[in-house]
Parts: sequence; structure tokens; C-alpha cells
Amino acid sequence: MHELRRAADRGQADHGWLQSRHSFSFADYHDPRQMGFSDLRVINDDRVAAGQGFGRHPHRDMEIFSYVLDGALEHKDSLGTGSVIRPGDVQLMSAGRGVSHSEFNASATEPVHFLQIWIVPTERGGPPRYQQAHVNASEKRGRLRLVLSPEGGEGALQVGQDARVYAGLFDGAEQARLTLNGARHAYVHVARGALTVNGVRLSGGDGLKMRDVEHIELSDGQDAEVLVFDLRAGALPR
Repeated sequence: MHELRRAADRGQADHGWLQSRHSFSFADYHDPRQMGFSDLRVINDDRVAAGQGFGRHPHRDMEIFSYVLDGALEHKDSLGTGSVIRPGDVQLMSAGRGVSHSEFNASATEPVHFLQIWIVPTERGGPPRYQQAHVNASEKRGRLRLVLSPEGGEGALQVGQDARVYAGLFDGAEQARLTLNGARHAYVHVARGALTVNGVRLSGGDGLKMRDVEHIELSDGQDAEVLVFDLRAGALPR
């Protein structure tokens, strides 16, 4: 079963310095039909003006994944981590029993465009931790590159949930097929460009909920960048 979530139907927030689109209910945007999908709780498509950002604020019991599309995002947290996240980087902050952080556009002249994604963890109250890695575009070109997994390793960051996240770049005749381990749920988010997923045409900002699916086929990309989430069947956000 497939359910299409068009970009134009997402929640919107205009804060002047921040333009945000919410795939699921977040902050002042509430839709009881869009409370998350399996353990995937948030996909925020954020554009932050030059020199602006989110001041220090707390989180707990959430896996927070940031994926920069354009520009540079400066991260600082109460763990003592300080880094600048750029396109190709994958960053995961496991909030655990509590962490605070700030995120600012690292440029004084150019905007930053990034996705912030929340995944509900298996366990609550664990130690907070920070991970970051870089994935070259060549590793995502015409294929799905694993970037988050429960096991971690081989260039993937370790996420505290039975979830796997893949990133890919597709254009022209490039195709990929992802076989899932048994009947799973999956969510496909096209960050930009256009792509056909299991026969459904998606454009930038569109999402596709897929229930009890065994494989995902990607084709006919037009400068597409995509994230694919392999999720537990039937799980609900807490």
C-alpha cells in the first residue's frame, strides 16, 4: 500500500529568517493524519538566512539526523561538539537523557538549506552522543548508500532504532533496487529533483509512505537527491 504526501500539502512556517516545511506535525503545525510514520517522527525542510539560526535549546530521547543540501550549518552542543556540516556530510545526535545544542548558518552571506529528521529511539534515557561522517557524491551516484543503521560501521552512523536510512543521487537512466528484509514499512523523501519510485512519480519535497513492502525500485531521475527510510512495520511514534 502506497500513500503519497505531496510537497505542497506539507505544513509551513515563515519566521522571516527561517522558511520551513513540515512533512509531519511539528510545532504550530498539527495534523492528526500526519503524526509520523513508523518510528520516523519529523522531516523538516529548513532554509535559514545568512547569519541566522536556532539558539541553544534542549532535546531528549530522540535520534536527530541532519542532512545539508546547500550551504553550511554550524553545530555546537553541550557534549562539547563543534562542527560545520556541509553537503555530503551526515550528522546524528542521539539526545538520550538530555542534550542541548545550537544550529546556525555558518555563512554571513549565503543561505543554508538542510533537512532535520527525527527518529524515535528504541530505548529512553541513554547517554547522549554525537556522530558525523562524510559521504562522497560518487558513493551515492546511481545507487542507495547506507548512511544510518542500527549496527553502524562501513561508513554508516549508528542509530538507536531498528531503522536504516539510505541516500542516493539519480539522473537519466540510473536505477536502483532495494530489497528489504521481510515485509517492512518504508518512507521515501525526494529532497530535490524528480524520481519514479515503484511506479509513482515524485518531485522535490514529496514523500511516499509504503506499508508492508519488500522492495523499492528507483528510476527516471531528473537531478534527484533522495532519502529512503527502511522502518519497522506497524510501529507508532511515542
